[in-house]
This record gives sequence, C-alpha cells and structure tokens, in this order.
Amino acid sequence: MRRVCTLVLSLLAIGALSVAPATARPGAFPAELALPAGFQPEGIAIGAWPTAYFGSRVDGRIQQVDLRTGRGSLLSPGPGTPSLGIKVDSRHARLFVAGGTGGDARVIDARTGAVLASYRFQTTDTFVNDLVITKDAVWFTDSRRPVLYKLPLGRNGELPAEAVHVPLTGDLAVVAGETNLNGIVTTPDRKALIAGQSNTGLLFRIDPATGVTTQVDVAALPNNDGLLREGRTLYAVQNRLNLLAKLELSADGTSARLVEQRSDPRFDVPATVAEWGKRFYLVNARFTTPPTPETTYNAVAVEKF
Repeated sequence: MRRVCTLVLSLLAIGALSVAPATARPGAFPAELALPAGFQPEGIAIGAWPTAYFGSRVDGRIQQVDLRTGRGSLLSPGPGTPSLGIKVDSRHARLFVAGGTGGDARVIDARTGAVLASYRFQTTDTFVNDLVITKDAVWFTDSRRPVLYKLPLGRNGELPAEAVHVPLTGDLAVVAGETNLNGIVTTPDRKALIAGQSNTGLLFRIDPATGVTTQVDVAALPNNDGLLREGRTLYAVQNRLNLLAKLELSADGTSARLVEQRSDPRFDVPATVAEWGKRFYLVNARFTTPPTPETTYNAVAVEKF
C-alpha cells in the first residue's frame, strides 16, 4: 500500500511540474515589444542573437530591442527617408535595409550603427520594399518596378561597389501605382527566389540568373507582405487581414499548399515576421491608423505553428 501511495504522489508531483511552465515565470521573454511613439515601423529582423531590429518608415532610423527584457535603444539615426525591409547578416554582424521611396539600400554595422555602405537603385517611381540574403548576394524587391536589385557579395562577404539591376519577365504583371512585389525568400532548394505580389495576392518563383518569373501554383494570398521560410514551410503575413498564413512548398518552389491561417487579437496590420526560438515576432505597422507623433507602435510574439 505504501508503494502505491508513493507512486501516486510521485505521479502527482510530475504532473504538477509539467503544468508549472504554463504560468508566468520570472525571466520569461516579454510577449510584446514597445517601439517609440510615432515610429511607424514596417520591417523586423532577428539574427543569431536575441535582438530585434526595426526600421522606421518615417525617417529611416533603426531601433534595436532586447528580446529578453523588451528594452529598446536607437541603433542608427535615419537618413530622412524610409527604412522598410531589414535583414541581419549574422556572420558579419551587419544589417541590410531597404529604402522604400528613397530608392536605395544601406548596410549598417549591427554593433555600432555605423553606415558601412549605401546604394542608390532608382531616383523616381520606386519603392524598394524587402530583401533576402543568400550565400553570394543580397536581393531587393521594388514594389513599383519589374526588377530586382542585386548586391553581389565577395567570397568573404565583401560588399560590391555598385548594384546590379535584374529585369523581370514572364508571368509577373506589374500594376502601375500599386504595391506589387514585396516580401522575398529563397526556394527550399536555394536555386531560385520566391516573391509575393501584394496587390494580386500571387506568389512568383524567380530565376535569379535570368529574371524569368513563374507564378507559383497556390491559392492567392491577398495583402501578402513579409515572408519567412523554414525548410519547406513558408509563412506569409497578410497585413490588412491580420493573418499569418502557413504554406508547404515544393522543393523547387513551383507549387505550394496552404496549410492554415492564424490571427491574434493583438495583431494591428502586421507587416513582417521574424523568428527566435519557439516564437514568431510580428511588427504592427498599423497602416489603417492615422499616424501622429503620439501614435503607439509595437511588435507581438506568438507561438510557432
């Protein structure tokens, strides 16, 4: 009888331990990250360390926030033009930033905030929106033009003197005055790129060598914005719908299957997504809220799915 009682008590203790982590605990990462009032964020990036980086579409400054504490600080003052998509090159501790209507891109030291290089892609009718870093290049989308901008990287990550323009042909049809190509990732086999077209909801596979675009065989994702790929799983933020969609890609990126879409009461027109540990972090761009210097902004964490 004593052995039975002991066993029951042991099982109850184990059960209690398994439930405990579900409660709030000291040292837990915050579920929301506050950004400066009036900041108007758009992009979020997280590298190999627990820091999130955000760009302001008002003036281009870069804010860094510690994921462990939620404390933020200014990393780099803006050039006066927007900072939109942002990605971390963890190997070289630097940030690549898309310049929106500025028609440019910047490379920033992730430790000091110093601007390492600047590139001017276009001067008119441009909206340099997002980017992806590959092993030998950085690729930028332009939501106004059928083109990708390529920054070829040297063997040890050396930055180029100038960018290469890769005109896009094939299935993509750019609509004047609308937000066309936006988020961009590599295909699972890393032989091509996938970019979303926000105004049509379509996804396109892009041959980086030729610029030929092929529509991905998948249901349309209206208002698709930032993209994140993990293996053959693609996550797409649908900003004004307050959704995060999960898709399964073919290895070559020619087709995909919508698995599910999730929302959260804290979503307020999220624009982009980054991941750390078992969480996704989405930045609330609040596009439908009239911006003022006092308007509040934040990013929210949700469990991966």
